[in-house]
Amino acid sequence: MAVPLYGLIENNRQHLSDFRAAFAEVADSGQFILGPCVAEFEQQLAQYCGVDHAIGVGSGTDALMLTLMALGVGPGDEVITSPLSYVHTAGSIARLGATPVFCDINPRIYNVAIESLEACITDKTKAIVPVHLYGQMAKMDAIMDLARAKNIKVLEDGDQAIGAKFGDAMAGSVGDAGIFSFFPTKNLAAIGDAGAVVTNDAAFAAKVRKMRVHGLEPGYRVKHLGGNFRIDAIQAKALSIKLPHLDQEIVRRRELADRYNRHLEELQVSAPVEAEKRYHTYNHYTIRVRSGGRDALMAHLDACGIQSRVYYPVPLHLLECFAYLGYQEGEFPVAEKAAAEVLALPIFPEMTNAQQDEVVEAVRDYFRAE
Repeated sequence: MAVPLYGLIENNRQHLSDFRAAFAEVADSGQFILGPCVAEFEQQLAQYCGVDHAIGVGSGTDALMLTLMALGVGPGDEVITSPLSYVHTAGSIARLGATPVFCDINPRIYNVAIESLEACITDKTKAIVPVHLYGQMAKMDAIMDLARAKNIKVLEDGDQAIGAKFGDAMAGSVGDAGIFSFFPTKNLAAIGDAGAVVTNDAAFAAKVRKMRVHGLEPGYRVKHLGGNFRIDAIQAKALSIKLPHLDQEIVRRRELADRYNRHLEELQVSAPVEAEKRYHTYNHYTIRVRSGGRDALMAHLDACGIQSRVYYPVPLHLLECFAYLGYQEGEFPVAEKAAAEVLALPIFPEMTNAQQDEVVEAVRDYFRAE
């Protein structure tokens, strides 16, 4: 049985009639960019995340770039983040002329290690961007304590973690701002590119709203130069349709993760860990192959018709585009080891137990033959 990594077709199929009605509504309105559909989604998202303000933008990358711009990050500034992330995290920092500074990660949960983070702080540190990787929040209490003591801003990269919690706090609600991606593979998925910025700071939210439309103010005045970071109305409408289903879909992801954990515990893999005070949303169910045979297992699964993927095979500090920063292999051994061992197995709310059993049996077959 072929098993996809994501259930994009299955997930969207259940909303098709609502999508068609939404498309007709937007088409009839003639309001394709921003407008009432976007305002409605922003209100829903803010309420869901437990914040006062949500600003819809074109993508998760737009959200991070715009937030950094609104903070005034630029040349001479340092921004600390994780080396185990998608390239947009450090890329957004670098595109503004600031310096990405990497710190190593916690080996159990893949988020920034507090000791490594603290050692990276200098008088040039303008912001910290903790990445809530795979659907689990970083240790936000310790991060906020460090940041407040040094007057450093914290921007939560929650691209993979909408609905995740640290204690009772939702992802995006703890730092000075949070950013989300609604790329089609995320737990809350648009039907194209979309993203959002969330915050409790009214003045910062107002600045972000202006800067997503080039910084324009009434009378064609521009105080803070922004860019075209707007969200399409049809994407906002699609997200409004999907958001009410998110919590139940996360519950199903957690059920599947628990089932994986029970079936894989006797094999030579390490299951993901849900840390203390966390509510993991399992945007990715990521195992570690302890025997060093990650790539061979991935090839075996592919031969069985089962999709899997590595997030992320090369730590950011070893990418050629960041060679100018001067980092060398071995500087972040925990992140580098994780990049060589992690593998995401299929997980999605519509996944059946039979599909999951197929994945588990394929993994077992690989280790039997090893």
